[in-house]
Amino acid sequence: MKYDFESIVERNGKDALAVDGLGTQPGFSPDSPKDGFDCIPMWVADMNFAVPPGIVNAVRDRLAHPLFGYFLPRQEYFDAIINWQKSRNHTEGLMKEHIGYENGVLGGLVSALNACIEPGGNVLLHSPTYTGFTKSISTAGYHIILSPLKKDKDGIWRMDYEDMAQKIRENDIHAAVFCNPHNPTGRVWSGEEMEKAMEVYKAHDCMVIADEIWADIVLDKNQYTPFETVNEEARQNTVALYAPSKTFNLAGLVGAYHIIYNDELREKVETASKKSHYNEMNVLSMYALIGAYTKDGAAWLEELKEVLSGNVDYACDYINSHFPEIDITKPEGTYMLFLDCEKWCKKNGRELDVLLKAGWDVGVAWQDGRPFHGQYAVRMNLALPASRVKEAFRRLKEYVLR
Repeated sequence: MKYDFESIVERNGKDALAVDGLGTQPGFSPDSPKDGFDCIPMWVADMNFAVPPGIVNAVRDRLAHPLFGYFLPRQEYFDAIINWQKSRNHTEGLMKEHIGYENGVLGGLVSALNACIEPGGNVLLHSPTYTGFTKSISTAGYHIILSPLKKDKDGIWRMDYEDMAQKIRENDIHAAVFCNPHNPTGRVWSGEEMEKAMEVYKAHDCMVIADEIWADIVLDKNQYTPFETVNEEARQNTVALYAPSKTFNLAGLVGAYHIIYNDELREKVETASKKSHYNEMNVLSMYALIGAYTKDGAAWLEELKEVLSGNVDYACDYINSHFPEIDITKPEGTYMLFLDCEKWCKKNGRELDVLLKAGWDVGVAWQDGRPFHGQYAVRMNLALPASRVKEAFRRLKEYVLR
């Protein structure tokens, strides 16, 4: 490979939540490991790989100019997004005016809700669901209504369209959050599935907020389709939210963007975004995106996906071979696993807390999946060098899942 996905980058003391945050927030962060074990960070959804050189170079070049005052977004920023969406997602007709900066996907989500539904209104989400949705929507004063995803006979997560329609009708819902690829299950929804979902939303006058932050992390031969491109109804009724942060490990620089084709909807969302006087771009995050959305960035991403696919294959094969009481559906996208440990817990007479703690004690810093609405769930980040993934599963076999 041209790029390095094998070196273990030392993150201790460099402000990384994934390692420096252990044991600091009970109920949120894993405990620090016992003496004799180092930490294998598998909880926070960021990567343990160095960013592409083009990002570092773009930011370094800007840092060479010693002024960081008020600035205007460069045309190259918008061109980079348009070209990236066209080359990777076959998006046609995207123009500068359709794009708007957001400090983060969750901030954009709240702005869209503030713009389009009444305060205290109900919002439809699928469960399991991302904890960031739960916290941001509830904190903003809205009420979450969950429509559970269901596994089919092959263990594939599916939407329940009848349940979605019923929940929307019964709760007078006019806004839904749609996550693609889905966090935390890793489903990459097909165009046909999204068309059926849009039929439900359209029939009930329901705006869609599409979280597509994982759009670039699609594994193996799975195909990603932007929700806003499935048909004209979706194009006119979707607030699509993207960011380079998951793809290129840039969460610490802060920066996302929306794509909204409907002029009236876009004006409402942008008006709501500006009310905080906080939703302004960071000059370095702008240059980071410009440095990421390049041919070199795309080449780095293809190698990354190969590495992630290998880690996912290894982990799923290992679980199926060594831990038969742990249920796992192989993710089609993202770099997260969502484990169902119910059978193991019941067979061994242990609570999930005991299982989680046993992993933390030996440095496997995996994540409690219950806040994601999985009663016996554990969430694992596989965006690490393969040697670290293998070591984590060796420790689980030797010390934890015996």
